[in-house]
Amino acid sequence: MSRARCQAQFFSFLIRRDFIAHGVSKSFKDLYGTVSTVSGLQGAIQIGINYGDEGDNLPSPDAVPTILQQHNIQRVRIFNPNLSFLRAINNTLIEVVLGTLNEDVLTLASDASYATSWINTNIIPFTNVNFKYISVGNEITFPGNYASSLVAAIQNLDAALKTSNRPIPVTTAIDMLPIAVSYPPSVGRFTDDSTPIFRSLASFLNTNGYPLLVNAYPYFAYLGSGGVSLDYVLFNTTDVVVQDGEYGYKNILYAMVDAIYAALEKLDAPDVRIVVAETGWPWSGNDVATTDYASMYNNNLIAQLTSTTGTPRRPSVELETYIFFV
Repeated sequence: MSRARCQAQFFSFLIRRDFIAHGVSKSFKDLYGTVSTVSGLQGAIQIGINYGDEGDNLPSPDAVPTILQQHNIQRVRIFNPNLSFLRAINNTLIEVVLGTLNEDVLTLASDASYATSWINTNIIPFTNVNFKYISVGNEITFPGNYASSLVAAIQNLDAALKTSNRPIPVTTAIDMLPIAVSYPPSVGRFTDDSTPIFRSLASFLNTNGYPLLVNAYPYFAYLGSGGVSLDYVLFNTTDVVVQDGEYGYKNILYAMVDAIYAALEKLDAPDVRIVVAETGWPWSGNDVATTDYASMYNNNLIAQLTSTTGTPRRPSVELETYIFFV
């Protein structure tokens, strides 16, 4: 594993550790207060949250649907089939992004009957759950055994869903590590060793009209760049910071997303829509990991999503986004 990959995965661990270990209850309160300020605009912007099952002071699965409804949060992502949560959210209009465990990828790929069993256990009983997507794995390492089996696992789950008459888009959630070059965004491309897998994945998603889920953290870009301004990362600038041909960027999140759009275009998959499945800001660990900056990032992110439809490269495509808190 390269030093860059080790560092990025370590940073990913740190940000999740900080989210989980420090002030989880406060984070929920802050998020609700932030989202409720734009609750009247929820039909126009696509904002959701991630709800995990690790950490202290977490709302119980039974309580979460009521909390979400109270604050007009209409989308939620969970990382594995939490049956208690699925039972609780049944008969609500809340859209659910459901993940599989990474360790299930190999079996899902090699055994179509297991994919059917997975659907029969985690999807079929919940006839009134509004499943938006199924994500096969989260931040799988490219290349690797899981990555080599990823497309087959997605295809088997997709076939099982269609056979069961539950056509739910099936995809995966990636981080930024498979992107070899992201600056300027128009030169974005996948790494050489991950390109064959992404070519197959992108073709499947493009053919079926399914999105690609991306975990994008400007915080990491700020720590690793040495030259990116904090205002550019926190949505605090009203001026174009990066001019990339006809596209001007005022925040780095949109530049990150457009780098992946450019990479997909190079794989002849220009119609694959990107969903930001995770983003957020930690509030412990260094001088910029503070509650003030975390609040600023989330508030400014929501304001940005409210004021613009999409990224410079995809201005008419709404950027569906899920904030990571727990």
